[in-house]
Amino acid sequence: MSESDPFRGAFERPEQLREFYNAPMEAAIRKDIGHIDDLCRTLVAASPMLFVATFSSEGQADVSPRGGQPGFVTVLDDHHLAIPDATGNRRLDSLENVVSSGRVGLIFLIPGRDTTLRVNGRAAVRAEPKLLDRLTPGGKAPKTAIVVEAEEVYTHCPKAFVRSKLWDPGSWPDPATLPTSAAVTLAHQRNPALTLEQVEEREREALAKRLA
Repeated sequence: MSESDPFRGAFERPEQLREFYNAPMEAAIRKDIGHIDDLCRTLVAASPMLFVATFSSEGQADVSPRGGQPGFVTVLDDHHLAIPDATGNRRLDSLENVVSSGRVGLIFLIPGRDTTLRVNGRAAVRAEPKLLDRLTPGGKAPKTAIVVEAEEVYTHCPKAFVRSKLWDPGSWPDPATLPTSAAVTLAHQRNPALTLEQVEEREREALAKRLA
């Protein structure tokens, strides 16, 4: 194996990790309540953004953002919630992974709040009208929804947000020092016939007409 191999010396057993880390605190284990209580319902209802982590049957991982008006995710009961699918790029990475593996991990974010809500569990993609009619954050029923059976439910500590100063505008980078989204898209499309102006127009049209 090459000395430059970045995976050289990687751990092969989970037990090896405990040589570097202490056992988890009892409070960290106990905070997983395993269901969606009234406090969690309030947090879900206040969240306009979550990240959906999935994996395929081959083990390929994916994390995708989902956003909408606060409350766009519906708590169905104490053990289930539903995430409406919105117009996207039609790659369907998350949906295909859920169908393939039947598992999902969620992190709910609330603007200005440093703690997050995590929900992990079984998942399925459904398209029954009776369900979808309950999920209308964009003014109309979605084509499909991800339904999650909550197996692990707990709030995550704020350390990552405190370290990153995510909600502090004073820490944000100057937009002029970063490439625009259109510039990145143009470079990654690798299409000589495509222009920056065309990409910018597509972005404006998508935001104006295809949010729901």
